[in-house]
Amino acid sequence: RIESASASVESTMALVNVTNVIVLDNPTVFTNPFQFEVEFECLGELEDDLEWKVTYVGSAEDLDADQVLEEVCVGPVPVGISKFVLQADAPDPARISQQDLVGVTVVLIT
Repeated sequence: RIESASASVESTMALVNVTNVIVLDNPTVFTNPFQFEVEFECLGELEDDLEWKVTYVGSAEDLDADQVLEEVCVGPVPVGISKFVLQADAPDPARISQQDLVGVTVVLIT
């Protein structure tokens, strides 16, 4: 906790830091699953498993075009450095507009 004469601010640190993500099977065809090697550091004991989600952003203008490709829980997580492979099915091209089907996009790992 940080306090000053004018304000009191509570400071917290993350217990988990992602240290590296490697895209595996890259390059590949659009219909192949996404594969990521995720390395992270756990700085303290966690009460719960870690939840990971892979989201394909189908359009910058339409949130409804986003596709959640995978949701997994990893745990229990020991203190220290851990690594795992996160695999997700390819996005459904039928849910992507024609103008967004080819071009720049984003895959979020949260």
